[in-house]
Amino acid sequence: MNEYLKVIASKTNIDKLVTCHVARHSFATNSLELNVPIETVSKVLGHTSIKTTQIYAKITETKLMNDFAAFETNLQQQTLLHKAI
Repeated sequence: MNEYLKVIASKTNIDKLVTCHVARHSFATNSLELNVPIETVSKVLGHTSIKTTQIYAKITETKLMNDFAAFETNLQQQTLLHKAI
């Protein structure tokens, strides 16, 4: 499988080491960026502990920006709701 990934990487001009292990890390990180709950990611990866999943999944700048944008939106909605009451 890793050999196939190397061929694909080469043909697509990806100059990084690509392995199944790297793909698992990428899957976990990308899933979190797309707001998949970490518990779900953990289950899909077959981890028995969320702590293991936290090692696999990195919190990216994009994830932080998206999360805080959602937080700000929710805060504004709550503020409007309280003002209406």
